[in-house]
Amino acid sequence: MSGPPVDEARLQRLLGGADLAWLVERARRRLERGQPLAGAVSLATPSPAERAAVERLLGRAPGAGRALTVRLDAVDAVLIRSGISPEGLEAAVTVLTGRVVPLDEARRSEERAWREAYEPLTVLAADRPAYAAWVARVCDDGLVRRLARTPATARPLLEQTARVLRLLPAEPARSLSVFAADVLGSAHALDDGTPVATLTLSGTRALTGRPEGSGAAWRRAVWAAAGLLRDDVSSTVLTLNLRGMRPWSGWPRGESRASSPFDRSPAVRRAQHHRWSTSVRTRRSCPPRRTATDRLPGRWSASRASRRPPR
Repeated sequence: MSGPPVDEARLQRLLGGADLAWLVERARRRLERGQPLAGAVSLATPSPAERAAVERLLGRAPGAGRALTVRLDAVDAVLIRSGISPEGLEAAVTVLTGRVVPLDEARRSEERAWREAYEPLTVLAADRPAYAAWVARVCDDGLVRRLARTPATARPLLEQTARVLRLLPAEPARSLSVFAADVLGSAHALDDGTPVATLTLSGTRALTGRPEGSGAAWRRAVWAAAGLLRDDVSSTVLTLNLRGMRPWSGWPRGESRASSPFDRSPAVRRAQHHRWSTSVRTRRSCPPRRTATDRLPGRWSASRASRRPPR
């Protein structure tokens, strides 16, 4: 703002304390809504400190009612008359809380950001008309906003979705995990429940004309209709009491440890190490095995031992 500067040090002492934060916040809300800083604002249950702060601000005691009421135009006059904020309360609120963005402007800015975030799908619809109806529906039904929450998060999500949908249907048919690794850099990028998988599956259903549904069998059928085949099982499995390669037994001939299919998962390596460590501790802590002679009473044990032939 142009004009005489605000005396920030005095403004902080007069209006920047915690006891008047409610008053500054009410003034800022009015500015955000485009309303003038005039009329009264009230605090339903003020504390004695908040009443005292208003008295210091206005130079007189507030009303005796239960609620604390302050007229904004009176505060504006105090700031101008004292020289603390020559341009009044609006300039003071801006100094204390930062630039005030009107709600209409903030709403327009957010909508503009969402339109830019949807651009990958808009381009996809122009290049592949088969997706046009689906893109229009997704941009209106709020699915992307629920998955991404913000335009900054939605943009990379929709770029990944458009990248996958451009390559469908896959010919020849491919494994879904291999396809995801090639296109998105991760074999699990299109796993159930991920945002990109949710959007891609919705677009795939629109492309293939599959009816709506739910469940693992339905999702497998939709992927298969687009040439992507799901494995029945694709996960890391820990087994109990299933003998595998021992750490001390070496690796298959002609194969290094790095290229071996065994012991690749960190979880499997931890489990193997724990089992081996437990086995070693158990063997060290076990007492010596007793013989049949050791279990006989003392005199029989000594007698039987005395008749043993010399070695």
